Amino acid sequence: MQSQTIDAGLEVEFASGDDRIRGVVHAPDRSPSPALVLLPDVRGISPLYLELAARFAGAGFRTLVLDIYSREGTPDLADMAAAFSVIDALPDARVIADVQAAVHHLAERPEVHASAVGVVGFCVGGQYAMMAACRVAGLAACVAFYGMLRHRTVAQHKLPPPLDTFDDLSCPLLGLFGAEDGLIPREDVESFARHLAHAGKTFDVRIFEGAGHAFVNDRRPEAYRPEAAETALSLAIEFLYERLA
Repeated sequence: MQSQTIDAGLEVEFASGDDRIRGVVHAPDRSPSPALVLLPDVRGISPLYLELAARFAGAGFRTLVLDIYSREGTPDLADMAAAFSVIDALPDARVIADVQAAVHHLAERPEVHASAVGVVGFCVGGQYAMMAACRVAGLAACVAFYGMLRHRTVAQHKLPPPLDTFDDLSCPLLGLFGAEDGLIPREDVESFARHLAHAGKTFDVRIFEGAGHAFVNDRRPEAYRPEAAETALSLAIEFLYERLA
């Protein structure tokens, strides 16, 4: 299942249904360990997410950065319009099935505590992390960084979004949002938290003042908020350590 060592992790390949899909793994120093499936933003696997995977691995989590574009290849996104077009076209059921396959792949590894696998996602990856926490077996924790709570459009290939499936949440959730996120209205975040509380779910939702969408992304100077990013990442690691380690 493991192929070659690359500069920023170990490339792996495993089955998802009849397909073979890919990812990149960063491993902690000790074994066995808890594990994470990391879902990047719409641009797919990039140096940012490999660095974040290395950080999670350094905190003790075997971290698999999942390539949701394993079949068709990473899209070339010239602008935000192209990014939204790709998000709108992503087949949700396929992505969720790939997350399930990644959880299964990790849980089978002798280096992993099978009952201690979580999911972490950013942007559309954060949305899929929350959707997976309502649908994927074997998840023990979920962290979503500015994951969209709604879909922009209703389509047959889109599953109900997080705002519509809070009752199905099956593991503890940490949601990290920016107060000035143009893609995720603050009122949606507050409504989501109220619904989770009413449903008796285990969760923590944090809203960072002065931060917008993608505030962890240091490749986007207009979006990056160093203090919020560091606080959010530290909260994520603490939350995951409590739930998984």
